[in-house]
Amino acid sequence: MADQSPHRKGAERASGAIVATATPPGRGGVAVVRVSGEGVRRIAQELLGALPPPRRARLVSLTESSGALLDRGLALFFPGPASFTGEDVLELQVHGSPVACDLLIARICELGARPAGPGEFSLRAFLNDRMDLSQAEAVADLIDAAGASAARAAARSMQGAFSEAVEALVVRLTRLRAHLEATMDFPDEELDPLEDRALARGFDELGKAFAAIAEAAERGRILRDGLNVALSGEPNAGKSSLLNALAGEPAAIVADEPGTTRDLVRVQVSVKGVPVELIDTAGLRPAADGAEREGVRRARAAGETADLVLRVWDAAAGGAEPAAGERAVLVRNKVDLTGEAPGRSASGAVNVSAKTGAGLDALRELLAEKAGGSPDGAFSARARHTGRLKAARRKHQEAASLFHRRQPVELIAEELRLAQECLGEITGAVSSDDLLGEIFSQFCIGK
Repeated sequence: MADQSPHRKGAERASGAIVATATPPGRGGVAVVRVSGEGVRRIAQELLGALPPPRRARLVSLTESSGALLDRGLALFFPGPASFTGEDVLELQVHGSPVACDLLIARICELGARPAGPGEFSLRAFLNDRMDLSQAEAVADLIDAAGASAARAAARSMQGAFSEAVEALVVRLTRLRAHLEATMDFPDEELDPLEDRALARGFDELGKAFAAIAEAAERGRILRDGLNVALSGEPNAGKSSLLNALAGEPAAIVADEPGTTRDLVRVQVSVKGVPVELIDTAGLRPAADGAEREGVRRARAAGETADLVLRVWDAAAGGAEPAAGERAVLVRNKVDLTGEAPGRSASGAVNVSAKTGAGLDALRELLAEKAGGSPDGAFSARARHTGRLKAARRKHQEAASLFHRRQPVELIAEELRLAQECLGEITGAVSSDDLLGEIFSQFCIGK
């Protein structure tokens, strides 16, 4: 690590042996109990009678301190640093009885280990340079993946695809900083970076690289968290009917009288392997009472924060159609009453009938495209990652603006330094105890 000081508390946490069940809680055919850290060799010798040979399964008897049999199973020993955590690791494959596992863990604690905290095995892997922070988070993302696309993206990040993309940005930033700072270190040299075409090219190329990784990270965030879609429009446009048709169940109340929907109705669906949260909202009109006014307010707020807004329009009502907007798509509902062809139109609108289902496949295709299209090449990313990427990109843009406005080199270099610091927070090259605690507390115990 470039700076070990932020990890001081984490390093203190990493002392001693820890133990936990690495498989899900509950009964099962097999459970895995994992032990890691200082003292594992001694614990294994006392528990098993001898240290198993490295990376070779050995059938063992597991006994209490009195000699009474606890269980029989397989023992695997992984000497550090070539293990998941970078420490000596003992894994015991036993019968999946929660009671038997608790007794075994209690016995291992008698021998000097302590129960592991949430994510502590992964935290130790990070602190021991077995993986960076984004790779550790990808482990949790793979466990929590809601679909095949999200699982593949998490696996790519776990293998380092996201980290490599961030590191490529850091390399470009470092080159720019070195070029700029050379003028501060050697002021007598005839080097004017504000006239340097290579430097201008470097700013431009870095901007394109930032745009590419930001797009891929946003696709990864949607694969992980899902696409947030708000259904907006006037009363009786068919928003609730459309939500029910996409969800395949009567999740929202449908009635002839306008203003039936007052609160937000959220439904989770899967569209081509991507999780999508559909949000039905109150009809947008001058409200008749306080409850409806609050519903309209919430509807507008949902539209402002959604990844995508479906502007549902009653095609049979006539009148001027609403403009879609930057993050919105016009959905012309009730085309079964107008005789229009269902599907996507040349204008970008989608003609559907929530009643008959006509055009819904075209709408699903559009939702999949908005979610990032093909998941091939995507990597898992979290809101934390995209937030830090946006912050780094803003710092680069500010540096580029200063450069083109011929501002002092020191100011430009400082903005680039701050951009690099933001990127370092993604992989953990720059981190704090608070950040590490927040991230790893969300992991399951045993991982």
